[in-house]
Amino acid sequence: MSERQEYLDKLKAKLDEWDADIDKLEAKSRETQADLQAQYRKQLQEMRETRDDAMRRYMEMQDSAGEAWDAFAKGSEKAWHAWLEAFEEARSKFTSKG
Repeated sequence: MSERQEYLDKLKAKLDEWDADIDKLEAKSRETQADLQAQYRKQLQEMRETRDDAMRRYMEMQDSAGEAWDAFAKGSEKAWHAWLEAFEEARSKFTSKG
């Protein structure tokens, strides 16, 4: 397996993990009191936006080749760390309320 494919597989696994987290937290939000549901919806929206941004980047990377791949790989590492931090921050706010 190429380095490129390994990298893409790693990113896809993280996106799948985020989808599962969002699904679990969304189910949890339906069980909460009405006053917390608005806060949960806001956190879920932030998590989805982070996931959607990352998914767009992943799809762009998947379609790239050669020099374009190299450029994406160099620029994406910083972006992925920012998305990871944003997602984890949103998740921690969400789970600390329950």
